[in-house]
Amino acid sequence: MVGEPAFVEIGVDDAERARVFYGEPFGWRSTPGPSGSGLLVERGTLTGGIHGGDPRAAPSVFFRVDDLGAAVDEVRALGGSTQSLADEGAADADAATDAATMETVRGRFVLCRDDQGSPFGLFEPPVGGAGG
Repeated sequence: MVGEPAFVEIGVDDAERARVFYGEPFGWRSTPGPSGSGLLVERGTLTGGIHGGDPRAAPSVFFRVDDLGAAVDEVRALGGSTQSLADEGAADADAATDAATMETVRGRFVLCRDDQGSPFGLFEPPVGGAGG
């Protein structure tokens, strides 16, 4: 369903420690992520990821959309911005959608900020896939 939280990403210093910390109390199942350095996490219908090398990061919530390009255009039209997932510290408001998009086997992702600077993400599942 469009607009529902569909993917949660947690940045930590050590992904393996986080696997134990979150996996045991919450019953999360994890497998190696597509990059080989993180984890894909599943619990019920919500999927997510844990990546290392990012101490004290806040969790990122990604909302499902059917058309990532149109959703990015709408975010920008409403005064929001996007930033590259590869360089989370640099605003990317004027770049083309593809420059800020990360594509994985799970779908396409873009980090955004609303018109007040609050972070969130957009997620488009792969064609024919349920995604998050």
